[in-house]
Amino acid sequence: MMKNTTGNLPTDAQERKAIPIYRGFIKYFPDAIVEVTKCSVRGNNQHHPDKDVHWDKSKSTDELDSMMRHLLEEDWAAVAWRAMANLQRECDKKKESTLYEN
Repeated sequence: MMKNTTGNLPTDAQERKAIPIYRGFIKYFPDAIVEVTKCSVRGNNQHHPDKDVHWDKSKSTDELDSMMRHLLEEDWAAVAWRAMANLQRECDKKKESTLYEN
């Protein structure tokens, strides 16, 4: 059995099947995902040119302001990246608060 590293996927098999990540996300936006990935690589090369692609969450924490700047510039890949970064931070907060409650 694979380890659930996200903490967001249910452990029940039926509930897991009700979240079709490939059909419900990857297949919807394949080209957009490529563009956002390119954005990730550019950002990584800017902040850590000597390291493999990873998100150094300490480098930038102003997702919403940055997203709005990218929106005005019509840099849609950067807008999507910032939106996903903000959503991930919100998910992280939710997971963290759930850990403290238990």
